[in-house]
Amino acid sequence: MQGRRREMAGPAGACLALLAALALLAGCQPKGPPVFQGYIEGEFVYVAGKIAGRLDVLPVARGDLVSAGQTLYVLEHAYEAQGVALAEADLRQAEDTLRDRQKGLRPEEIDQLLADLRRAEAEHALSSLEYDRRVKLYGQSVIAKEELDTSRTTHARDKQQVKSLEAKLATGKLPSRVDQVHATQDAVEAAPAPREHARWYQGPMSQPAGGAGLVYDVLHYPGEWVAAGAPVVTLLPPQNVKVRFFVPEAVAAGLAVGREIRVAADGAQPVVAHITYIAPTVEYTPPVIYSQGFREKLVIMVEGRFAPETAARLHPGQPVDVSLEPATAPKPAGGGA
Repeated sequence: MQGRRREMAGPAGACLALLAALALLAGCQPKGPPVFQGYIEGEFVYVAGKIAGRLDVLPVARGDLVSAGQTLYVLEHAYEAQGVALAEADLRQAEDTLRDRQKGLRPEEIDQLLADLRRAEAEHALSSLEYDRRVKLYGQSVIAKEELDTSRTTHARDKQQVKSLEAKLATGKLPSRVDQVHATQDAVEAAPAPREHARWYQGPMSQPAGGAGLVYDVLHYPGEWVAAGAPVVTLLPPQNVKVRFFVPEAVAAGLAVGREIRVAADGAQPVVAHITYIAPTVEYTPPVIYSQGFREKLVIMVEGRFAPETAARLHPGQPVDVSLEPATAPKPAGGGA
């Protein structure tokens, strides 16, 4: 019996020794940094206009990458375009009127006045000779006084006609009166206001992207009526992608904004992020975190952001593990071999 006990004790002792060795080996292995569960979050940009209208053009689709300034959609704007054209025509008309009043008469009109003046001078010269002849004849009692009076009147009329045409010619070479020019200048200065007002109404009918990003969703399609302020396209700029995770209060006390962290999604290599926000209040673990050990615990929310090229590969709602790996240790002060 004793010999049999020794045979049975031999294998059992070996197993106990093996378990003890494994426990000792596990205790000697270095402990890794804590890992916390989190998820990717996106801050979406809802692109909307301040004027209602029918959606005419939608050049983007869900999943497209757009650049800053690229047109996202265009509403019906025929009425607004006509308003801009009318305002621009009014401005051009006011400018043309101002230039016309600053120049005076055209060369053709000046030539016409000169011709009229030459004819009037010729008529005046003729009536002057006729009047002198009538004066002599009247002195010789050859003609009646009525003929002399008629000749005198004709001579005076022709003389005034010459003076009138000379004045018109002098005035025609000058610009319009100062008050007329000033009034036209005021009209030119006021004309751009209606044009800009019309452009203001036309501008929101075409919406450009405020920055580069992913077209995350399209909420309206061509032919639909879009209300004022209703978003048509949802954008996700890469800088708006962040990681959100939750840590116990004791861990949060050792974190700081700017600290480097490692974020790992299923089947992907860890990527670098930096803490940008630490919540000032505690909360219960949200339902989105499924860890059994983390439920029913008070935690603090922490957020971090990625480089744009890294953020473009992540998706909102994606579960991740966050490791608080310490940053590269600083070199000790002073040199040493």
